Amino acid sequence: AQRPEQIRHIGVLIGLASSASDPIADGFLRPFRDAMQQAGWIEGKNIRVDYRFGGALADLAKTNASAAELVALRSEVIYTQGWPATLAVHQKTKTIPIVFTQIADPVGFGLVNSDAHPGGNVTGFVVWDFSIGGKWIQLLRELIPDVTHVGILYNPDTTPYAPPLVASAKAAAGNVQVIESHSHNDSETEAALSSLSKEPHGGLLVLPEPFTNAHRDQIIAQCARSGLPAVNPVSGAVERGALISYTYVFDEVIRQPVSYIDRILKGESPSDLPVQAPTKYKLAINLKTAKALGLTVPPMLLATADDVIE
Repeated sequence: AQRPEQIRHIGVLIGLASSASDPIADGFLRPFRDAMQQAGWIEGKNIRVDYRFGGALADLAKTNASAAELVALRSEVIYTQGWPATLAVHQKTKTIPIVFTQIADPVGFGLVNSDAHPGGNVTGFVVWDFSIGGKWIQLLRELIPDVTHVGILYNPDTTPYAPPLVASAKAAAGNVQVIESHSHNDSETEAALSSLSKEPHGGLLVLPEPFTNAHRDQIIAQCARSGLPAVNPVSGAVERGALISYTYVFDEVIRQPVSYIDRILKGESPSDLPVQAPTKYKLAINLKTAKALGLTVPPMLLATADDVIE
């Protein structure tokens, strides 16, 4: 008689969702489960998966409790989404392998020794290479050939990884003035954008981070009121009326770490698996917003767009 197949055991902490019914959780689970099946891991057959949730970015108590549960369950690998979830698990175990996704700066956050040689029990996939700041500025310069000044909007309290993004943006700005615009609330955002729009030929770069994601719709509305063209890579921004976005393909960012989960379950160590950046990015343009701003999108830029909203 054949021996039954061994059932392996992993944990998943979806840090940006509050429950399995949360739309964010659904968006995560679909590509994750598809990638697991393609790797040969079938829930209920040869893999058991315990799911826990972080309760969104602000609920650190729930995130910490969920992390403690997964560690107590003695998962063989824990897959974490986002910085708070990864930090919570890492604080509770230095032995169980952790594979993360959607983190900006694992070295700066103290999770790994280096991207090439993580060195501990943590590895994974970052959301972007910091050089993407230069690409965002390049897009603004293509959209607004006579642009003279660009504001970079973010909350410094929620964006410790801002400096290298700002540095790469400034390096690509050439003779365009770059103005860092810090905001902690909607009134500060309104003041910053109003100031940027007082002089003609201005633009805005919205850094994707917890504050700008939570205040996405307010920022989009204020850009419209101020007549300010903006590159806004915050999740779902172009669909909600933002002008242009260039960011990672979400499904791929969720799928990629499964390759590391598979390798760790087969005996490899996370300390030897280098941190990687996304390989697929998406350019989205809202032509309705461009028309409202009086902009003509260059044909070459339009031809390279993955999503065009008319």
